[in-house]
Amino acid sequence: HRSVLSVPLLRQGEPIGVLTLLRKRVAAFSERQVQLAETFADQAVIAIENARLFKELHESLEYQTATSEVLGVISRSPSEIQPVLDAIVDTAQRLCQSDRAQFYGLKSDGRYHLEAEVGTHPEFRKYLLNNPILPTHTLGSTTAQAALEGRTLNVADVAAEERYSHGDFHRMGRGRSALAVPLKRKGQVIGVITVARDTVRPFIDREVGLIETFASQAVIAINNVNLFEEVQERTTELSEALQLQTATSEVLKAISRSAFDLRSVLQTLVESAAQICDAEMATITRQFDDHFYRAEFYGFSPEYIDFAKNVPIEPDRKTVSGRALAEGKLVHIADVDADLDYSWEGARELGAFRTLLGVPIMREGEPIGVLALARSEVRPFTENQIELVSTFADQAAIAIENTRLFEQVQTRTRELTKSLSELRAAQDRLIQTEKLASLGQLTAGIAHEIKNPLNFVNNFSSLSAELVDELRETLNRMSLDAATQVEVEELARMLKDNLGKVVQHGKRADSIVKNMLLHSRQGAGDYRSVDINTLVDESLNLAYHGARAENREFNITLDKDFDPTTGMAHLFPQEITRVLLNLISNGFYATRKRAISECEDAYEPILSAATRNLGDSVEIVIRDNGTGIPPDVVEKMFDPFFTTKPAGEGTGLGLSLSHDIIVNQHAGSIEVESTPGQFSEFRIVLPRGAASTTRSEANI
Repeated sequence: HRSVLSVPLLRQGEPIGVLTLLRKRVAAFSERQVQLAETFADQAVIAIENARLFKELHESLEYQTATSEVLGVISRSPSEIQPVLDAIVDTAQRLCQSDRAQFYGLKSDGRYHLEAEVGTHPEFRKYLLNNPILPTHTLGSTTAQAALEGRTLNVADVAAEERYSHGDFHRMGRGRSALAVPLKRKGQVIGVITVARDTVRPFIDREVGLIETFASQAVIAINNVNLFEEVQERTTELSEALQLQTATSEVLKAISRSAFDLRSVLQTLVESAAQICDAEMATITRQFDDHFYRAEFYGFSPEYIDFAKNVPIEPDRKTVSGRALAEGKLVHIADVDADLDYSWEGARELGAFRTLLGVPIMREGEPIGVLALARSEVRPFTENQIELVSTFADQAAIAIENTRLFEQVQTRTRELTKSLSELRAAQDRLIQTEKLASLGQLTAGIAHEIKNPLNFVNNFSSLSAELVDELRETLNRMSLDAATQVEVEELARMLKDNLGKVVQHGKRADSIVKNMLLHSRQGAGDYRSVDINTLVDESLNLAYHGARAENREFNITLDKDFDPTTGMAHLFPQEITRVLLNLISNGFYATRKRAISECEDAYEPILSAATRNLGDSVEIVIRDNGTGIPPDVVEKMFDPFFTTKPAGEGTGLGLSLSHDIIVNQHAGSIEVESTPGQFSEFRIVLPRGAASTTRSEANI
């Protein structure tokens, strides 16, 4: 060419191109042609600018769309980071037109691990997974350098820089142009996004800005996930705390509702502990006398319960409960099959457990039981669960201690009540004894005073009766007329009859005096061991035959119910016989009265005698179906000289003497129960060896 016209393409005064026109001959361009060329140049500038603006707009829209998509993934996955990381590396690789994109996250070991990637060839991926990046200057990695310096690295050609051009990372990565952007949170690099091209084509500022935007979004996503996990963890902790409080509340309610029903409390506790701590099985071991036994079960098979409940637990290492008792501290066995010391034969097969937890129940530093939990699989208990079981063990200790204290209080209360009753009875006996002693002294004095003149009357009455017979014989030898003879005979007969009545009533008076003296002396006799059943049987036969001898028409049914285990008792047999004869005779008297008042054919008189073994004492019961005793009479029937029998049939000293013999002499008791018109029942209780052995000395 010979002639040339060049027109610059100007944009805001800066050349962005040139429009050139050429001619092969020498011919200058005219002014009009120059103006036309300048017009074409201006139009070219407009076209180029439009194309540039359109491209920038398209790229901006594409970047904004990509950013929006990543934000959408973040919003859809608040609790998961992996979908976000996958979306970031995929979008970064696509928009930056790179051969690969990778995300590295910082872990607790201080290294950056590959967590997401796209385009990485298999050999390099395997290398990255097996060799997490430690941020040092010597690694030859843009990722390590960005993590170490905490800034974006845009390397045009890693092969041209010595620090990146050596080592396995460069050799296996095969990259030339690389961009590494760190993720920062509170000044710490928590991750790195890396994009790379296998050819030398540096990343432009717009691409760098896009990856930095993705890095910021990744930080937001990671923070969201961490916050979500913290919330979830806190929620879990609060849920566990609520479960613990609920379970504790249930146990405390059980303790308050059944404060002294220990089995109910422990069963509630063992069920709650197993359910809250996710254990299939649980037991509570308690101390009974000198041995420990499994008292309550939860979740175990009936076969295992039958096998284990009667096996005493020794404080040794053979079982988890025995180990907790021996060591006095918590025992956690992750796998009983791997524990060489665990050797309870048969239990593992029946119980089918693998993981065991045993917590001792302590009182004043000493184990009084064990709360044990079991799982059928190897799954150790967590610290929170162990702490929870320890809390349940403390509650079990409280429940057991409450029950023990309650039983002690109850026992002490019973002892004090018994002591109070015995004291009152002793006071009553002392008052009665003092009354009877005073009465006995008076009775003895009166009886002694009456005895001598009464003996005189009895003796001279008998002698006078003999003199009447002699007088009759003397008169018979004399010659008297018939009328006089009859009159003398009648007078002699009347005199003898009167003397006989004097003798009869004198003897009765003498008997009364003897009884009064006997009452004042409180009897006598040998203190020895006697078979109670034999004594009652002999007294019954003696009273029956005595009644038959007095009245041949007397008849009654005798019902004997003797306890063969009643055995022996130390007492004064003559005195007890006297009491039994008195009670049996009174029963005979009551049945005769009822037979007279009712039709004898419709009434069957019955008197029963029974004995019973009361351990340290014996019981004798005399019951008749006679007339019964009115309540007002029962209150006074043991008072001396009180009687309901007609004059001449009773002295009023029989029951008084009987009460004295039973209560004061033998430290026993005599009680009466009666329904008028139906029955009367006397119940005697005698200690086997409580009778006074110093009675004779006291009398002396």
